[in-house]
Amino acid sequence: MGLSGANMLLKKLLTHRSLNLLGFVACTGLILTAFWFQYVMELEPCPLCMAQRIIIYASGVLFLVATIHHPTIVGQRVYAGLILLFSLGGMGLSSRQLWLQSLPADQVPACGPGLDYMLDVLPWAEILSVMVRGTGDCAEIQWTFLGLSIPGWSLVAFIGFGLLSMIQMQQRPGTGS
Repeated sequence: MGLSGANMLLKKLLTHRSLNLLGFVACTGLILTAFWFQYVMELEPCPLCMAQRIIIYASGVLFLVATIHHPTIVGQRVYAGLILLFSLGGMGLSSRQLWLQSLPADQVPACGPGLDYMLDVLPWAEILSVMVRGTGDCAEIQWTFLGLSIPGWSLVAFIGFGLLSMIQMQQRPGTGS
């Protein structure tokens, strides 16, 4: 198989539908991993972790809907643009958590109440504020792999989703349907 044959095969494999399916499968894997951390390893998620999960859920739903819908190029760019916005939000949240984890112990914000308590007592606006700002709980490094903590790996995933959506926004009609 020559270079042109490999290039044509690559174009056939990298369709909008296959890229959206890849994004959905990645989101599903991330959520399953989060559940494994929470229920098997008994690592309690902090407010920033929960906010990142919500963004991964939303991105996964968008990837799945785009896979099933299989829109025209304009529709695909709309889906990709929405996923890019969610990815940027996730990058911001995971970067904030990495910053909290890098603070010296005396500069870490105070720990807050658990999410269950906040849901029972606080208004939604305050819950969302705490989920975005984070608490002292968010500064705790509970797990690492290859030198990256959980929010570090989340940042890698959000960057990947952002790149995937930008690739789809750049594809020309007829090259990635």
